[in-house]
Amino acid sequence: MISGGKGGGNTLTGLNFEKEKDILELLKKTKGYSVKGSVVFFDKKEVARSFRKNVLYKFLESKGVHYKDILSKKLLPDEAIYVITNNTLFIIELKFQRVAGSVDEKLQTCDFKRKQYAKLMAPLNIEVEYIYVLSDWFKKPEYKDVRDYIISVGCHYYFGYLPLQKLGLPIPGKK
Repeated sequence: MISGGKGGGNTLTGLNFEKEKDILELLKKTKGYSVKGSVVFFDKKEVARSFRKNVLYKFLESKGVHYKDILSKKLLPDEAIYVITNNTLFIIELKFQRVAGSVDEKLQTCDFKRKQYAKLMAPLNIEVEYIYVLSDWFKKPEYKDVRDYIISVGCHYYFGYLPLQKLGLPIPGKK
């Protein structure tokens, strides 16, 4: 599904988060993919690495990057996927809501957080993309301004589904 668009979750071309909230579990169930620890393989070739929460900071430390020298406070992503082929770290935040609440305001922080992650990854020359995977709750008309804002600041969102192509990951059956 494209940002703000309509469409479905073709499991051959993307990850359907409506029943499963764990990206590594979704990748394991996707044809051609396998996962060992935090390493993602496609046809037995390493294509990505997962850095959830504090694991991102362990990775940075292993590369000689100390977050306290760059940021005043740690950011803990729901999921961070580093895709090797496009040298990009995708911060993926899952926001599944059934009633109004604090998530409403959290959606408005993507620009700040994307810039903070970009500062953090700059010493390694790694690009950063920030993506929300939202529940259908956020399709409501009262979220239009927030959805427009997310796009206007260079962040992205999808409803319950994340295309592999957006991440630069191989699509099964495509050469």
